[in-house]
Amino acid sequence: MHFSSTCFSLQLLLWAQLLVGQVLAASFQLTNDPSTGGPGRFAADEIQREAAAKGIAANVSLTVEKKANAPAQSYRIERNGDQIQVIGADQAGAMYGGLEIAEAIRIGTFESLKSSENKPHIEKRGIKFNIPLDLRTPSYTDSSDAAQANIPEVWERDFWISYLDAMARHRYNVLSLWSLHPFPSMVKVPEFPEVALDDVWRTKAKLDDTFSFSGEDFVRPEMLANHEVVKKITMDEKIAFWRWVMQQAADRGITIYVFTWNVFTFGADGKHGITDSMENDITKAYFRASVREMVKTYPLLGGMGITAGEGMPHDMDSKEKEKWLWDTYGEGVRDALKVEPKRDFNLIHRFHWTAQSEILDAFKGYPCTFDFSFKYSVAHMYSITNPSFIQPLLDGIAPGRRTWLTVRNDDIYTFRFGDPAYAREYILNMPPRDKCAGFYMGPDGYCWGREFLDRHPAAGKWPLVMEKQWYSFSMWGRLAYDPTLPDSHFERLLAAQHPKASSASLFNALQIASQVMPLITRFFWGDIDLKWFPEACWSHPRSKGEGFYTVAKFMEGSAMPGAEVLCIRDWRKRLLSRASMLETTPLEIAEGLEGAAAQTFVSLESLRDSAKADPELQKNVQDCEALAWLGRYYAAKIRGACALALFDASSDRFEHAAALRHLNEALSHWKHYAAIRDANYVPALYNRLGYVDITAITDQVAADIEIAKGWKPGSLKDSGKRAGAEKGFRK
Repeated sequence: MHFSSTCFSLQLLLWAQLLVGQVLAASFQLTNDPSTGGPGRFAADEIQREAAAKGIAANVSLTVEKKANAPAQSYRIERNGDQIQVIGADQAGAMYGGLEIAEAIRIGTFESLKSSENKPHIEKRGIKFNIPLDLRTPSYTDSSDAAQANIPEVWERDFWISYLDAMARHRYNVLSLWSLHPFPSMVKVPEFPEVALDDVWRTKAKLDDTFSFSGEDFVRPEMLANHEVVKKITMDEKIAFWRWVMQQAADRGITIYVFTWNVFTFGADGKHGITDSMENDITKAYFRASVREMVKTYPLLGGMGITAGEGMPHDMDSKEKEKWLWDTYGEGVRDALKVEPKRDFNLIHRFHWTAQSEILDAFKGYPCTFDFSFKYSVAHMYSITNPSFIQPLLDGIAPGRRTWLTVRNDDIYTFRFGDPAYAREYILNMPPRDKCAGFYMGPDGYCWGREFLDRHPAAGKWPLVMEKQWYSFSMWGRLAYDPTLPDSHFERLLAAQHPKASSASLFNALQIASQVMPLITRFFWGDIDLKWFPEACWSHPRSKGEGFYTVAKFMEGSAMPGAEVLCIRDWRKRLLSRASMLETTPLEIAEGLEGAAAQTFVSLESLRDSAKADPELQKNVQDCEALAWLGRYYAAKIRGACALALFDASSDRFEHAAALRHLNEALSHWKHYAAIRDANYVPALYNRLGYVDITAITDQVAADIEIAKGWKPGSLKDSGKRAGAEKGFRK
């Protein structure tokens, strides 16, 4: 009888809770005016879901009220008790206001939500996605494990629903899809009917690290001979699919752009007389017609990005390159716009092995918005918050012209991370709107599709990179829209995701662990991705024969230009001459790394019990631990390199002993790092780095000790080759 009474009581309690939930849900009313369109519907769905989960009582309305001076994407919230109006200046503004309501419900700040006016700080906030469309039409990332795994994913609708939903929630409004030569996978060209590719292919051949850095051999005969069809689909169905993707994007306030490098003819080469020669008139005609069809086929395509790229002769005069680009891309867009003259099709010309004057001269007849694009931090956004590489461009940019910022994240592929203070300062330091159109953020060396590094994905399904690293994506997107968002907002986001954990401890652990990469990268600089991968102290083995960077290379290395950090050679020179040191010294970098590691471990202590019942939190803890051990490794390695440099100059046995002690500590720290990293993630082949196996690198870490043991004083020279920014802009 006692058991039955208990069950009956539990049933009554559940019925009561259900009834209360129904009453609360019934007292929540949402009105979405049709003027908000697809973006408003998306926001309304988000609000409904969060309101149903929380059972709140309120009356919310979404609408658009167009005013002459209201900034695009802006909105205001007007609150009178439980009556809340979201009034957007346009559909995107109404959506962002609605998303603020949904988020406030989710993180528990809805009751304290006040009336406000909001507008975007950065107009265009984008994602850079090297898209692996097909074996036959590769991106620069395709000769890698991650890209090959993602080829079938990018042709699935559920992939894009999740991807675009996440982008909108994080306030991104541009998706740039980068491909060496996308046309055969995206358009039909009547004059060249054999070029369009049915189906989706992926190679089964084993890839290696011998692919060219310039992309010309990304489709090898053996790869084509040993392929699999991962999706049966006609060209007409492909076009319908990408039109659907672009509509889904538009319904979330997102505009899609397609970027190309040049001149590549993958998928078209050999058909109709097409070759990759810039002197081939058939190739010219093919490109012009392909661009025309890209514009006509996709009415929602916002524009294209173009490059005088690796497929053009490096010694060719800029004028010749630009004439070819105008004759193909410029004229192709103009051909398409003859039937739609009022359409503004944005062309974005990257600064890459060409000159501004020749670009502007060649494209003086372009009828629509014409912008530039520049690698803002070259390949390393996690370095310093005010990179100086763009200054010559800003000083010399033509009046009325603006540039997009390519914000490359080739620093962190594996780990969860996030430092709002760093992101906020980085965003606030971006050039003003009159010179900066916006940014797109992403890697070249990794594929931001699904994340296939995890050894133990939840329920056997790999998440999107954007889902796994949701905190980082939220941070950059939200702060780019509104850099006044306080740190407390991001702590609340973490609390909503992990309600049983200390949100303050998790916020601190992520923030402090995230300081490791900027500290080490500003000290040891390799401008492009194949020269420096801080997760592994690594460069591509064929990048000047480096591979692992030894203690000797650390002594020879240079600091990031503009970072106001001394490299070891310059530090030693000033130390020995008793000169002043106004910049950050190597030992101060080491102290910062050691301090970040120590604070990370302290913050993690209060999270360990909560993590036992929260697998995702456990992964956050382990990622922070890995970064902390990596920080300790770099701190010890820098100290060892400094001591060895002093021994080199003085033959002081004390310094030699100190170098050996620090390098032994570095080896111990690396082993901890490798154990945590490789227990959770697999080794991988990266297109710009080769095969990276952290545990296997341990032998090379240990070899630093032998290098130090055998070091002969006087071997290190004070002068060395400095690492500079990749050539990209000339006045």
